[in-house]
Amino acid sequence: MMLLQAPHYAQQSMIDPAGTKAGAINDFWHFLIVTASIVTAIVFITLFIALAKRRRPADPEAPGEQRSLNRWVSGSVAVTLVIIVVFLFMDFRLGRAIATPPQRTPLRVNVIGHQWWWEFQYPDSATPGNWISTANELHIPVGRPVILRMSARDVIHSFWVPNLSGKKDLIPGHDTETWIEADSAGIYRGQCAEFCGLQHAKMALLVIAEPERQFEQWALGARGAALAPADSTAKAGEQVFLTGGCSVCHAIGGTMAGGTVGPNLTHFGSRLTIAAASLPNTKGNLGGWIVDPQRIKPGSFMPPNALEPDQLEALLAYLEGLK
Repeated sequence: MMLLQAPHYAQQSMIDPAGTKAGAINDFWHFLIVTASIVTAIVFITLFIALAKRRRPADPEAPGEQRSLNRWVSGSVAVTLVIIVVFLFMDFRLGRAIATPPQRTPLRVNVIGHQWWWEFQYPDSATPGNWISTANELHIPVGRPVILRMSARDVIHSFWVPNLSGKKDLIPGHDTETWIEADSAGIYRGQCAEFCGLQHAKMALLVIAEPERQFEQWALGARGAALAPADSTAKAGEQVFLTGGCSVCHAIGGTMAGGTVGPNLTHFGSRLTIAAASLPNTKGNLGGWIVDPQRIKPGSFMPPNALEPDQLEALLAYLEGLK
């Protein structure tokens, strides 16, 4: 039976900023809302007064009528121009504030968009030129800017974690770049914000912001190969993975599995979610995803897998042990 509970994370909202960049965007948004509300109120109050005090049709030829009309028009144009200038100034200031990350040593991560999942590549500090690959969960240190170099393998996607940043497109054949920074530890949900096909709505991600020391521990573990199976059931599951169709699409460090079509599963058991943050990573959910992925994400490129009950049980034990 599939469980529907999701891991606890901050509500996906642009009005609950948890980072420097999101805070600047939130301030500008509130400024727009307040200003627009004041302008709307003035317009309706003026209209109400004009309707309430009207006694007779205006005579355009009457003395002073034209001068009064000119004053109203001139005043309205002047106020409109002032508002536009203020908006342009605020927009320019916001653009400068979010264009460049703070002057602290940044973490650099490659982000690759696929239909319909996210790939994250971290530089391997132990082996320059190598990259640590993971999927759908982006680990970052708190209080340190993270520069994201982004591209797409198939169609245009858009990276959006509203609690931390605005949107940025990922374009096939063209690299783009943005940055994020978390002020506090937590799990922040993100979403593809550019329609990219049938399962666009289920192309989500989690950003896991953690203290620097905890992040370094995670990165150290992520550099290592997958743990060897701990018991006979998990060992049997490894053979199911390697001899079946799984290894054609997926890679697991330290094994013969080197597929590049689907997400890297080296430390899959440590992940909070499956299917691009569509479901919590539980045994029941994972079993349903392996056997019939089209029921969960119709149109996804993962095929159904007809396994015997003992094969499925062994495969689940193996995958959940990859930590």
